[in-house]
Amino acid sequence: MLVHQILKAKGDTGVVTVKPGTGISEVAQILAERRIGGVVVSSDGKAAEGIISERDIVRALGVRGAGCMEELVDDLMIRNPVCGSRNDSADDIMKRMTEGRFRHMPITDNGVLVGIVTIGDVVAARLDELAMERNALEGMIMGH
Repeated sequence: MLVHQILKAKGDTGVVTVKPGTGISEVAQILAERRIGGVVVSSDGKAAEGIISERDIVRALGVRGAGCMEELVDDLMIRNPVCGSRNDSADDIMKRMTEGRFRHMPITDNGVLVGIVTIGDVVAARLDELAMERNALEGMIMGH
C-alpha cells in the first residue's frame, strides 16, 4: 500500500498547522480540542518547518515543569522533520517511523505539505492489506 492510498482513506481533512511563535499552551489546546497527537509548524501552511507532538510537550513538562507551557512552539518543536512522499510504501514509512522513534510524518509533494500520516494510520492500512490477502488465500483454498 502506498501513502497516497492511506491519505485517500483518511479523507481530505487537511493538515493542522501552527505558525512559529505560537504558544505551547495554545498548541496543547489545539491537540486536545481536535483529538490529535501532533501538529506541523509552518509559516505559510505549505512548508513543514517543524513538528510538535504531545510527547514533546510531556517531556518538556517532565524536565522543565509547568513553566514550559508559557514557551513558544519554536522552543520545543522538532526542526526539519522527516517527511514522506505520496509514493512511499506503507512499509517504508513504518520502518522510518520505527527507526526514528516518532509517530507523525508530514507528507510533502515537491516541498509542499499535502498530508500527515501517523503510525496508527500505517498500522491500520497494513492490517487491512493483510485481511485482504487472508481472504484471497481462503478463497483460493476453498475454490472460490
